[in-house]
Amino acid sequence: MKLSKSIIAGTLATFMLAGCYNQPGLVEDNSYDRTKTGVLLGAIAGAAIGHNQGHHHRRNAVIGGLIGAAAGGAIGYSLDKQANEIAYALGTGVDNDPLAALDPNRTIIVSKHNGYVKIMFRDRMMFATNSSRLQPHARNKVAKVAQLLRRYPQTIVAVAGFTDNQGSYAYNQTLSRKRARSVASMLDINGYPATQGCSESKPIAPNDTPRNRALNRRVEVYLFGNRDVMIDPCR
Repeated sequence: MKLSKSIIAGTLATFMLAGCYNQPGLVEDNSYDRTKTGVLLGAIAGAAIGHNQGHHHRRNAVIGGLIGAAAGGAIGYSLDKQANEIAYALGTGVDNDPLAALDPNRTIIVSKHNGYVKIMFRDRMMFATNSSRLQPHARNKVAKVAQLLRRYPQTIVAVAGFTDNQGSYAYNQTLSRKRARSVASMLDINGYPATQGCSESKPIAPNDTPRNRALNRRVEVYLFGNRDVMIDPCR
């Protein structure tokens, strides 16, 4: 009971910090959900640590909550800022609508998630058929992402390639991995990105028409605030 009261005290004391990180007006999506989530989770973790140290539990919880909120909020704000800057550089906006991936006219989709940012590149703008060599226009787009990442050396990058179900799973896995590596080689800024070839796993749409198969051929770039929140993009 005392622990709960201490955590609540520390957490409530940190909500003033959420406003400090809520800085609107970068591009299109100003929700800053990752900032708010980071502040809250950081506050709870900091308050719990503060409670367990020393005899002045409530005071320590408040101090710990403030420190945790500042750290968590800084990570969240950094991801928000990166998403907006990258979307702007790529000539688009941040779009968190899951249905955006089903629009064949969207060749690049930047979306924000709790703990990470995802940049989806459509295959048709990236590679020729059965090729893992980036086309000139695609190289220009990926280079812009790499240039922005230089400002955020703490960001952890991962890249995954996806295909449709045409051909064997093994061939598609090799091709998707090579395509992911082509993109990763240009994003080797904060250490070589983790790369995966997901083959035909995790399709966006059923592989039942040429249009849907085209939706499934893509490369996704993930930007993580820390390794604890990294996901498996193939699942």
